[in-house]
Amino acid sequence: MVGTGPGPVDLICPRARDAIAAAQVVLGYRTYLELISELLRPDQEITGSAMMQEVERCSKALDLASQGRSVALVCGGDPGIYAMAGLVYQLARTEGQPVDIEIIPGIPALSACAALLGAPLMHDFAAISLSDLLTPWEIIERRLKLAAEADFVIAIYNPASKKRREHIKKAATMILEHRSPDTPVGVVTAAYRSGQSIQLVTLDQLAREHLDITMQSTVIVGNSRTFTWNNRMITPRGYEDKYAI
Repeated sequence: MVGTGPGPVDLICPRARDAIAAAQVVLGYRTYLELISELLRPDQEITGSAMMQEVERCSKALDLASQGRSVALVCGGDPGIYAMAGLVYQLARTEGQPVDIEIIPGIPALSACAALLGAPLMHDFAAISLSDLLTPWEIIERRLKLAAEADFVIAIYNPASKKRREHIKKAATMILEHRSPDTPVGVVTAAYRSGQSIQLVTLDQLAREHLDITMQSTVIVGNSRTFTWNNRMITPRGYEDKYAI
């Protein structure tokens, strides 16, 4: 399981590059394979598949590995964060596949987006996905409510899709019950990729305006102490309360 981070090959760790180079077979979502095309060789067996084919992709990787082939299953970001590491282990357990599985980490979306925004994750934060494909919306709402009550910075994955246009507004409205309307919010789309965009808005704007937010976006909602400076979003760790800075 190879994490390729946000996409550019210079943000892929050396161990991940080595694993891709050593693999006889490389599988992954087509978009992720296209982003790392310069690392792939003609003599490798490359299998790209579409979104929503995660189970088939993982099962095929396990089958090929059980035949003694060296397989790299590519994931964007980090394989263990909203990706397929857990699914691979579940399938290996259920199917009794006797294969060696190694997880090679990648830069997750929340880290890549935080770096572009400034330093919004300097204190406690929660990551919550708004996709209700696998998780009931009622559970997502409860998690949002509790994270907002606890004053966590909230990193929101999968904030919108073609079918889910209003979920992000519903989430922002819920958070507004516990945060000031002028709470800073960062929206990063296609981090480090072609078409990258960075928006710094307020929580009130997130709840009420039609912002350009897609499945390629990650939304970071600040806590009660998060501020903006020089077009950057910063969450204090608390040094100013303890030291003279």
